[in-house]
Parts: sequence; structure tokens; C-alpha cells
Amino acid sequence: MDLSIICTYRCISKCRMCNIWQNPSNPKDELSLETLAKLPKGLGHVNIQGGEPTLRADLMEIIDTVYPKARVTEISSNGLLPDRLVPIIKKYPRVKVRVSLEGDEKTNNRIRGESDGFKTKVEGLKKLKAAGGKDLGFAIVVQDENASQLASVYEAAKSIGADFSASALHNGWQFHKADNCLRDQATAAREIEKTITAFIRSNSIKSWFRAYMILGLRKQIMGHDPSEKCTAGTGFAFIDPWANVFACNVRADLLMGNLRKQSWEDILSSSAVRRCRTQVVQCEKKCWKVVNARVAMRSALIPRFPKFGTIRWVVTNKIRAAIGLDVLFDH
Repeated sequence: MDLSIICTYRCISKCRMCNIWQNPSNPKDELSLETLAKLPKGLGHVNIQGGEPTLRADLMEIIDTVYPKARVTEISSNGLLPDRLVPIIKKYPRVKVRVSLEGDEKTNNRIRGESDGFKTKVEGLKKLKAAGGKDLGFAIVVQDENASQLASVYEAAKSIGADFSASALHNGWQFHKADNCLRDQATAAREIEKTITAFIRSNSIKSWFRAYMILGLRKQIMGHDPSEKCTAGTGFAFIDPWANVFACNVRADLLMGNLRKQSWEDILSSSAVRRCRTQVVQCEKKCWKVVNARVAMRSALIPRFPKFGTIRWVVTNKIRAAIGLDVLFDH
């Protein structure tokens, strides 16, 4: 199972699409190392996020606790305090770091309420690379204000040897906000198509499969059914700062248990989990975020490899690109 661990709701960004910064958690109440130690070994992809995880004074100890338990450990950060990540990357160079970047300098700083965010993020990622980081990148939330800048953020990432990922503007219980809405879906879809094409035409195998992930984003924006079934509560889950375990971060009613009060084994065998999994099967939301897309694309037999359908789409479109044909966006 993959996990997203929301270790704090404290944040120093003031994003337009998220009001977490107005509703911070109390450090005394946040997930403890003792609680995190209850997680089992053999986890898949574990993402330490917030709020802003670098505001946790014990972030290094959190990574010390989680890293041996996970196949991949990631930190999702606003990138404003890169010096706090440098010691972690020096100790664990394979920890994945994704820094939020919402467009060019003016656009990013306006959307995220950051006075000098763009420069800090770009220079910070360079610092992490110099520290030995092996898997670094920028992450963008596609919205009306920055859809036209998808390609430029991708190029900015490429220019410093960094990765790139994207998700679509959405609502979630942890945002304390329910009016996020992408109005010009057609423009966003066209820009995503350009990014998919750039990924397919690149020489990076990782980018080819990222193209398929972004394809699902296009479907979500256009209101189409996702390519893969959601595995919330089975393939992935979220843990909030108070140790509540949720099947996903969109529906607050999918509460599975509390890691502070229960063991991980007791949570997974509970009637609450069975109820949540039934509700997920019946869910009519058409989500396609990195967390559920990653699990949905993964082979059940060999988790390090994608499903056959994903491979087939990538190979087909790589061949089409090689002979000068357009990428097939309908799948």
C-alpha cells in the first residue's frame, strides 16, 4: 500500500487554492515518531507532505523512521526552506523531493502568495542536486492562471535536470476550501496535450510513462471517466496530523481508523475499512491525481513495472511519434 503522511497543517505559503495556512495544526498534537513507528515494513510509495513538512523540527527523524519501511520515500514541499532538506538528501540521496512551482516567477508568486518563491525554489532544487539528490522535481497544479505555462515549467525542470509532475485543481477536505474550479477546461486540455507530446518525443523512458499519467489528467479536466479504477483504501491511504487514516483526501467520510489509537493491522481488518472500500467502488467522482494514478498504473504482479495496457499505449504512441504521426489522446 502507498501512503501519504500529512505530518502538519502548518504552512508558510498562502496559496489561493488552499486555506491550510489559515488553519494550522498545533505542533503538540501532530503525528509523533512513536505513532509512525507503528507502520509496517513493506510499504510502497510513502509521501511525507503537509502543510509544509520542513516546518517539522523532527523531519529528519520522520524520514529515519519511514525510509526503511518504504520502497520509495518522497517529500512534497513548497521549497521555501531548502536548507532544511539538504541534510536529509545528503543522508538519503534517493529520497524523492517534489517542489511546488505554479508557473513563471510572477504567476507562481501570485498563486502561492510567496514574495520570492520562484527563485528560492529553483535555487533550492539546485542545492539539493549538489547535495547528491537523485530524484528531484517540480510539481504544478493546473488551473486557469497557469495552464498556458505547463510547457515552460517542464522546460525549467529539464534545464536543471529535474523531473516534472502535474495535477489538476481540485477540492479536498484538508484544504478548508470547496470552490476550486477550472473554468477553461478546453485550454487546459490543449496545453496538457502539448506536454504529453513533449514527453513522448523525449529520450526519457520515465517521461514516456509520465505522458500516460498526464493523459489521465486531461480526461479528468474534460470530465471523462478515468482510464483505471480508483484503489483508495486498498492501494493507497492518507494519514492526517492527528493520525486519522483516510482512504483518500477528497472525501472526509472515508475514515478508516486512527493510528494513534489502533495498530495498523487492526485498522486494515476493521469494519470501517470494509465500509470505505465498498463506498470507493460506488464513488462517482472522477479523480486522477498522482497518488491514485501511480497505483492504478502499477502492475499487480510486478509492482515496479506498469500494467500491460499502459505499456501498450506508450509503445504505440512512441512509434507514432517516430514516424511523424500525432499522439492518440483517446484511450
